[in-house]
Amino acid sequence: MLLRISQVLQPAELAKIRQLILAADWRDGRITAGSQSGAVKNNLQLAEELPAAQHARQLVSVALARNPMFVTGALPKSVYPPLFNRYGGEANHFGNHIDNAVRTHAATARHVRTDISCTLLLSDPASYDGGELVVQDTYGEQRIKFDAGDLVMYPGTSVHRVEPVTRGERLASFFWIESMVRSDAQRRLLYEMDMAITSLRQKNLTQTTAGSSEGEEVVRLTGCYHNLLRMWADV
Repeated sequence: MLLRISQVLQPAELAKIRQLILAADWRDGRITAGSQSGAVKNNLQLAEELPAAQHARQLVSVALARNPMFVTGALPKSVYPPLFNRYGGEANHFGNHIDNAVRTHAATARHVRTDISCTLLLSDPASYDGGELVVQDTYGEQRIKFDAGDLVMYPGTSVHRVEPVTRGERLASFFWIESMVRSDAQRRLLYEMDMAITSLRQKNLTQTTAGSSEGEEVVRLTGCYHNLLRMWADV
């Protein structure tokens, strides 16, 4: 499932993150690359231990935690602490690769299975040329160049790349999620069901008086959702 979540960051948060990371010390992006991806990776990245990266990471983490669409789409069990990358100039692309199946956080030695890969865009798409995130999925290649503050989530099993940035620069935060529900197909089903339940609940609220209970259909569907989650969740 490829899912776009708009405006994860508020304008003030986006501005603060950009201010923090633009003034920081950028390094060769291959510091976190595996053997295959390292051969095709040509970008810059912030080291995790930098104070600016830690502050920006906290802002991203708070924004993710308060976003209901992120929670229902990812069903997160564990989130690898967000990282930051930069594309432009000579360090301007990342060729086709698949993310490592497991990431180990150096500071905590905590392992995260990469069920879901995430990119949070931090640059106005009009400020740079190229830089599309290209994800290969069942329906062909999806080319992604969203607004600043938007998040895209896609299966960690996907082959993906970042096209060369030929003007300006592309800033982003990226991270991985170990989901409570390992199967992408099962997560998709739960997400679609949750969206349908939410829509029915909103329709019922407009049709009933204040204080009325939810319709029987909503109650039953909500029960089905949680019973499926109970069946599939690894917590």
